[in-house]
Amino acid sequence: MVYYRGPGLFSGKLVIPIHNARGELVAYGARALDGSTPRYRFPPGFAKSQVLFNFHRAAATGKRVVVVEGFFDCFHLHQAGVRSVVALMGSALYEPQQYQLLARFPRVIVMLDGDAAGRRATADIVARLRPLCSVEVIDLASQVQPDQMSTEQIRHVLRACRDRGRAGGARQI
Repeated sequence: MVYYRGPGLFSGKLVIPIHNARGELVAYGARALDGSTPRYRFPPGFAKSQVLFNFHRAAATGKRVVVVEGFFDCFHLHQAGVRSVVALMGSALYEPQQYQLLARFPRVIVMLDGDAAGRRATADIVARLRPLCSVEVIDLASQVQPDQMSTEQIRHVLRACRDRGRAGGARQI
């Protein structure tokens, strides 16, 4: 990740490399830091619907994955010790992304933002994945995002999710 000062589409933005499932660099995403819109930019022709951010790293870990919305949610969970985490780069799970998840992970934990868009997307994702794999949900408080949580809060909600799963009481919408 780097702050880009040069000219063009990503000028004055934080630039984040995006890799495909094989670990090949396929694009860069950019995030505005000054509050300008759009907050996120992608190069023309890049189909974010085809890629799960951090999938190539998450796929090298266990049999479960945590799904979050954005780059910074993914970074923050990784820093908290969650190695198997992917980001949708938005609040929708597209069919190619769903295929990637199902081909690699028998257990999916959905941890989207605690806003209206995150709740709608969570319900949609769970409805689509539940017949195909084990799905658990971590409901965040209203307006809370994973990247706003402390490391201890992240570990706590993931432990609680794991314990519910072991007890057969995993939260499902």
